[in-house]
Amino acid sequence: MKHRIVVLGAGYAGAYVAGNLARRLSPVDTEITVVNAAPDFVQRQRLNQLAAGREIEAPKLADVFAGTGIRLRVALVTAIDPERRIVAVADADGGGEIGYDTLLYALGSHVAGQSVPGVAEHAFNVADRPSALRLRERLDSLDNLDGRGDGGRVLVVGDGLTGIETATELAEFRPGLSVTLLARGELGARLSAGARGHLRRACGRLGVTVLEHTAVEAVEAAQVRCADGTVLASDATVWTAGFAVSPIAAAGGLEVTEAGQIVVDRTMRSVSHPNVYAIGDSVHTLGDNGLPLPMNCGSAGFTGRQAIEAIVGRLTGRKIANVKLVYRYNAISLGRRDGILQLIDDAAQAKPKYVGGRKAVRVKAGIQRGALWGTSHPTFGLPKRRRRLASAPDAVAEQAAVSAEKPAA
Repeated sequence: MKHRIVVLGAGYAGAYVAGNLARRLSPVDTEITVVNAAPDFVQRQRLNQLAAGREIEAPKLADVFAGTGIRLRVALVTAIDPERRIVAVADADGGGEIGYDTLLYALGSHVAGQSVPGVAEHAFNVADRPSALRLRERLDSLDNLDGRGDGGRVLVVGDGLTGIETATELAEFRPGLSVTLLARGELGARLSAGARGHLRRACGRLGVTVLEHTAVEAVEAAQVRCADGTVLASDATVWTAGFAVSPIAAAGGLEVTEAGQIVVDRTMRSVSHPNVYAIGDSVHTLGDNGLPLPMNCGSAGFTGRQAIEAIVGRLTGRKIANVKLVYRYNAISLGRRDGILQLIDDAAQAKPKYVGGRKAVRVKAGIQRGALWGTSHPTFGLPKRRRRLASAPDAVAEQAAVSAEKPAA
């Protein structure tokens, strides 16, 4: 019987890992199934651009996995049962259960803040493609407003990277809008002094109004109520104040953090269920600096590559290589023609040096192109030899790891 590998989620991390496993493991011994709620690959880094009105490529996952032998199941994951090694899914045909021997959990994250009154009912977000398209439709209607002399008032709540990129993209692509960015603290507080100044100048140039030290207490249909009593009129409120992970892992009995991220060892293997691996936003892991890796595309890549090494190593009885787990920079888009590349030190703090302007734009664009290409061509450049599984994969792999740690005679 073949070893069943099931990958939950086909975002940047999940799709890349699935393709790599398909290339490196023999189909004689393994079968790989990817479960994803949508049939397309979503460039999550660029959903703010999609919402603004730009056309963003969304390759069909069936095309991405063509020729790899991977089975694609377009369905929503509703539950996992790690004791029975079962994943429950729902789809147009009613759903069902999928059994696994090794599970790779890569369900990512969604927008946080649902506990704030009115967010779920009245706010837009750019955390997934349908949400970005709903915001786009709303902005289209604002551009056609009559009798007010402008294209409507947009409030972007949250001054993290997503909020900054969304506010500046909307202001540049739709100059008729009145865009306001609400920051809970100082704008760009995690950036260096130079980068903060660059950010402020960019917001001024694009016409983005910035309200600092402003906490939102409630979102209503046509306004936002702030904690200090201020009421701000809004035709479209975009909520970007943080991200949260799905409760599915916790509900299934996996050991998770208070925030719901799966706790793993250095190889991305669940500390409570050794046949489960987690990557991307879904995982809580320490970087090489001893600090938790942040939720971002870079972390997804590093944790994904480590999971590949661990799964292949354990199943084939080979030594597991350690992949670097680092957090080196933040690349921030400020519209199409400006950006910030902020370097990060070993303590996860901003270095004084930053790169701004068109050079930063080229870096960010290169990252986005590379992420799309790498996901769309998950087996490119890998060795063609597909390895057979060991007769007792875990036992052989653990013995190999122990032997590798012994000093030479």
